[in-house]
Amino acid sequence: MVPDTIGGFTPGDVLHRGGMAVLREATHPDHPGPLLLKLPLVAEGDDPAAIVGFEMEQMIMPRLSGPHVPHCFGVGYEPLPWIAMERIEGASLLPLLDTLPRPAGEVAEIGAAIADALDSLHRQGVVHLDIKPANIVRRPDGAVVLVDFGVSHHAQLPDLLAEEFHLPYGSAPYMAPEQVIGVRGDPASDVFALGAIMYHLATGRTPFGDPQHLRAMKRRLWWDPPPPRARQPDCPPWLQEVILRCMEVAPQRRYGSAAHLAFDLRHADHVALTARAGRTRRDPWTARIRRRFHPDHQQSLVRAVAAPHENAPIVVVALDLDTMSEGLTTSLRRVVRNVLATIPGARVACVNVLRTRRVLPDAGLDDAGRNKHVQLLIALRHWSASLNLPEQRLTHHVLEALNPAEALLDYASHNRVDHIILGARADGIGRRLLGSVAAEVARDAPCSVTVVRQRGHGSDRRAAEAN
Repeated sequence: MVPDTIGGFTPGDVLHRGGMAVLREATHPDHPGPLLLKLPLVAEGDDPAAIVGFEMEQMIMPRLSGPHVPHCFGVGYEPLPWIAMERIEGASLLPLLDTLPRPAGEVAEIGAAIADALDSLHRQGVVHLDIKPANIVRRPDGAVVLVDFGVSHHAQLPDLLAEEFHLPYGSAPYMAPEQVIGVRGDPASDVFALGAIMYHLATGRTPFGDPQHLRAMKRRLWWDPPPPRARQPDCPPWLQEVILRCMEVAPQRRYGSAAHLAFDLRHADHVALTARAGRTRRDPWTARIRRRFHPDHQQSLVRAVAAPHENAPIVVVALDLDTMSEGLTTSLRRVVRNVLATIPGARVACVNVLRTRRVLPDAGLDDAGRNKHVQLLIALRHWSASLNLPEQRLTHHVLEALNPAEALLDYASHNRVDHIILGARADGIGRRLLGSVAAEVARDAPCSVTVVRQRGHGSDRRAAEAN
């Protein structure tokens, strides 16, 4: 049930329901509109990644500006996560796919407008990572607006999707090879996706089809697509040159910037033609074999594009919100502040593990019909508010797993965590028979571990070092 008002905005009719969120018309007394409210899909059985991606969009959108992104009027987390933004007057590129292929001049014009939008986005430190026709909206004057930043990467913000999930996110027909193996944050990935879109517009077919499994998606690491002229002989050589340069497997062989790409698309006579321009067949099978089995090929997809925050130490605070006493809560906050005083610039990741069941289906909603994952995120935010850390130094994570200790250890290993702080379980028959999460984490963690006890229950804290 959607509340009557959300953050002062009044939600209206549903305009679009996507894989991760729903868009509703909205009104607000202080904003004439037209407005949209974006709400995550939080019903029973919805993908937890939808909520995490929504958090990323909430962090990124207020930081964006310019004519190529929707203006953001606000974000919030209660009574459920929301984003309020302008409603763009115009249509996406999706209807264009019903009348393919398109003339070369039109493909170049559309591609240049998209490249302008990407250049603006990249200059703001953001890589979109899901460039596809549905996420490209054209204003009446032809300017392009990019929408849906749920899988995007911001150079100054932690990457929540990369931290919590080990799968590639994006749209399979247009996804760059490095995204398939988990590389995020390279602007060249958006250049590849734009090349794939222009390929689709020029030939009427996507370059790699629409693979549904990771194994099939990985073929683009060593398979090149059929040249556009093999599928559409009328495609001019200069346009094929541009498209295939965008879609080079190695990021360093693509256009160095979206601005350079836009220039070439507007100045066909300036495009330097290479062997790419005249090709009518894929590379021979010998070349594909060399790429697939060369020991350095996959490494060539990874460029040095690490953001500043990625080198910052990470301190995980593991919180069992259902059982923590007020005394333990106070002790945990004190220990966190003490640890941060000794690790300047560290980021705090507040983590809760939502237990899943091995046999019975999991109930994603509580007795009041609210999404448990969302409610835990809200509770984590309340707990961390008194730490007074800026957004780029404070993140919140709800991990869904059968075993809390294994989930925490996997998160710590995957993200190279420097320190884990967690509360000791209260004494009781369950702890004596089953052991404790704290003991298992302290024993097996790849980093320092501080186990905090409430005052009056033994020592105030115990620290354990794990190799």
